[in-house]
Amino acid sequence: MNTISPRLAVLDMAGTTVADDGLVLRAFDAAAEAAGLPADGPDHDRARQYVIDTMGQSKIVVFRALTDGDEERAQNANRAFEEAYETAIGEVGIAEITGAASTIEKLRGAGIKVALSTGFSSSTRDRLLDALGWTDLADLVIAPSDTIRGRPYPDMILTALMDLRVDDVREVAVLGDTANDIISGLRSGAAVVAGTLTGAHDETRLRAAGATHIVDSIRDFGDLLLSL
Repeated sequence: MNTISPRLAVLDMAGTTVADDGLVLRAFDAAAEAAGLPADGPDHDRARQYVIDTMGQSKIVVFRALTDGDEERAQNANRAFEEAYETAIGEVGIAEITGAASTIEKLRGAGIKVALSTGFSSSTRDRLLDALGWTDLADLVIAPSDTIRGRPYPDMILTALMDLRVDDVREVAVLGDTANDIISGLRSGAAVVAGTLTGAHDETRLRAAGATHIVDSIRDFGDLLLSL
């Protein structure tokens, strides 16, 4: 039985702490056009379903798969996606999952460090933080880079552990709304790898990926950590 108390919570953004109301799929349509993917029909539907199935992964990785490794088309798609998503943030607006900010503040107040992680680029990450007024909310906000692989790899979680000086992976708790969040957490060795029901994947998908816990929302996750 694990008796080590959590010292670091690594929280996904879109679908876990941030409600984006389907902006990812709206931005995908712009990306599909830029990559020369079908605008409608069965091939378009299959590509759209692939985006849903791979939620949580770094977006450039998703577009490389959809373009059969054509780097120029993948980069064009990724740029169009990021531009469409960032534009939509300004036009439609973005909101927190109910209780996200207060839960993060509560965890930090209890001595648990908090890192936000995302599969978006660093520019989109920063746009989200500005729109939410979350620039100083967490101890660390991390995105994939040339040296940090996105999910399902464990790099972002392990980078947070190192940057925030946490001693043991068993002191890490992870929360996400996708199977890739869960796989990433398990690969990192985190003791708690929880799935939340506020985002892309349902309980069946999250349990099949190996979630140690299922919570209704980030608020319940906060209560879980504080009870350990």
